[in-house]
Amino acid sequence: MNQEQPFPSRDYGPDVHIIQHGEKTILLAGTAHISRESADLVRELIENEHPDLVCIELDSKRYEALSRKKRWQALDLKQIIRNKQLSALLVNLFMSSYQKKLGAQLGVNPGTELLTAGQTAEKLDIPICLCDRDVRITLRRAWKSTSFFKKGTLFATLLSSLFDRTEVSEEKLNELKQKDMLAELVGEMGEVLPDVKKVLIDERDIFMAEQIKKATGKRIVAVVGAGHAAGIQQVFSQDNQHQLAAISQIPPVGIGWKITGWAIPTLIIGSIITIGIKQGATDAASNIAYWTLANGIPTAIGALIALAHPLTILTAFAAAPLTSLTPVIGAGYVAAFIQVMNSPPVVREFETVTEDMGTIKGWWNNKLLKVFLVFILTGLGSTIGTYVGGYEIIKNLIG
Repeated sequence: MNQEQPFPSRDYGPDVHIIQHGEKTILLAGTAHISRESADLVRELIENEHPDLVCIELDSKRYEALSRKKRWQALDLKQIIRNKQLSALLVNLFMSSYQKKLGAQLGVNPGTELLTAGQTAEKLDIPICLCDRDVRITLRRAWKSTSFFKKGTLFATLLSSLFDRTEVSEEKLNELKQKDMLAELVGEMGEVLPDVKKVLIDERDIFMAEQIKKATGKRIVAVVGAGHAAGIQQVFSQDNQHQLAAISQIPPVGIGWKITGWAIPTLIIGSIITIGIKQGATDAASNIAYWTLANGIPTAIGALIALAHPLTILTAFAAAPLTSLTPVIGAGYVAAFIQVMNSPPVVREFETVTEDMGTIKGWWNNKLLKVFLVFILTGLGSTIGTYVGGYEIIKNLIG
């Protein structure tokens, strides 16, 4: 398009916002992630305006996931477990399932408008800028910013949304078409989980605004969720470059958590040693046996409830007494890894996971979801065992 022609060349309605930044003109399209109308608007906007660059609210991982039908084949579940990212993956799947369920009622796949933006730009040989923060960093920052009890609230909220069979009314469907559903869900949790909203929405508003500012070209189309449009406009005039380093990394474990993590194992081991010195080796051995059974039995029961592989159940029993004495790795991760080794999910189960999450039966039949069940239930069993065993040992020490 001739650079002398106006940009934009016409009015695209209330969902397209014009931002001036120096010599740049940015057309910020606020879209709904489950709306065919949004996809049509994005296609029309890019084809008509033919900008110098198209910015999209995606990172490379999410863009690849949207554009590749066989994306699950590249997912290394073992590496995810090694990196302790199972919780983040599970939350991501919860949110994907929530959006997909609503998208099914609207007749459109979640993220269609973002994929449309990329495909339209590629067809017209327009460069693309994936301006969102790495989704893995976002999810891990959100997870680390949430307290133990609020993690439970988050899981309960997401889990309840999966099993809600209420049909959305036509009026509500029309309302949803105008919104970014992920932002809507997080917004509803904002009062209960303000730290999660800050990470998932506010930080990303800043990150995307700074990426759009740095993007090459004077005429730019930026496609973002409707829930981000207002925030990006608000922070666009601010200089937040100095915040990028901080919000682009996973925060380290706080010193308080490190001390607490090692304090319990130190207390247990120290108590057993003291019992051995004061009461004799026989009493120390009895307490070690109690600790082993108190940790191993509930952890193995957790694996059994998940209908885990027999070797996973045995490993859960054997590992729990040891993993409870170190904050480095939990019994849930050990059991999940062994489950993947002995009963790996097949590609079909990755592809149907968001549908299977919505049924009780699916959690036991889908091998990927069974890995999560093993992870959660063995972790819960190990936690119970740690407190039961620890209480008994301390009682024997001071009794």
